[in-house]
Amino acid sequence: MTTQRRTPRGRIVALLAGTAVATLAACTGVTYADTPLPATPAPTPTPSAPAATPVVCSNATQSYSPLASIPSSGSITDPSVRAILRRGYLVVGASADTYLFGARDPFTGQISGFDIDIAKAVAKSLFGDENKIQLRVITAADRIPVLTGKDATGKEVPRVDMVVRNMSMTCDRWKQIAFSAEYYRSGQKVLVAKGTPNAASVTLSDLKGKRVCAPTGTSSLDKLRTVQGPIPVTAANHTGCLVLFQQGKADAITGDDTVLAGLAAQDPYTVVSKAPAITVEPYGVGLNKDDVYLARYINTLLAEMKADGRWKQIYNRWLAGPLGPAPAPPTPVYGR
Repeated sequence: MTTQRRTPRGRIVALLAGTAVATLAACTGVTYADTPLPATPAPTPTPSAPAATPVVCSNATQSYSPLASIPSSGSITDPSVRAILRRGYLVVGASADTYLFGARDPFTGQISGFDIDIAKAVAKSLFGDENKIQLRVITAADRIPVLTGKDATGKEVPRVDMVVRNMSMTCDRWKQIAFSAEYYRSGQKVLVAKGTPNAASVTLSDLKGKRVCAPTGTSSLDKLRTVQGPIPVTAANHTGCLVLFQQGKADAITGDDTVLAGLAAQDPYTVVSKAPAITVEPYGVGLNKDDVYLARYINTLLAEMKADGRWKQIYNRWLAGPLGPAPAPPTPVYGR
């Protein structure tokens, strides 16, 4: 594959600098944390009820039924949500390097994007103030550990209240965590250098013998490993993949089309293939498996946001430029 890649060294430095900006407290009151936060004390355990019959997952987008309406904060009795309200802010795992969804501005230190606005909407609903939120910057591989409170080795790690980090809903992940209803639908595609033969229609199966990067701990990497031909290359995140690509250590990047659109916006020498999406990637807000009430609360809020136009406003703010006007929001599936 012949590529034409002219990438000034300064762009790579700028990208790395952007992710290394020191953590700042926003002038709006939003705070950020790149280092682990103290774990929130768990509510006093109550006698366990008989184990429920395991639910068979036949539809990964199926979540819990919403509440009848958004309750006042003072009327909420659920222990987990009460603990959040007593703390006074929502702790959210988020990306700081997924352009358009969750990325840190290297000049202001602020993290913003589609996912961040979804998280702020939850904070505003709970506290009446969207700035009652603390963002903990995590990688894709961190998403499940910070929700379960344990890493792959069983070591305890500080928990977050929820993860909003372009996280695909899958039946395997439902075994470990819970999800809100689907709030965004994406699809896995391929990013290559401009000048690549058939760049507009290239798919993973066309990249035989080529090094293709996907972040560790992502469903994109799982899919990549099932395709014969490409040589998987990994990085901690998509920005890391872009750096490897610019250094000539990767020939292509695979991931959700929305994420790749953000990378292409940062590097004008790249292009996202317009071939049909390899997969369907429904995004859900990640939650601890026990936080069913919080899932139902968020599902109620998402339904309201889709109905009153707030979801469309958020989409158009971040994604209308690269992806076109807002489509109809995903239809929720309930009944879990």
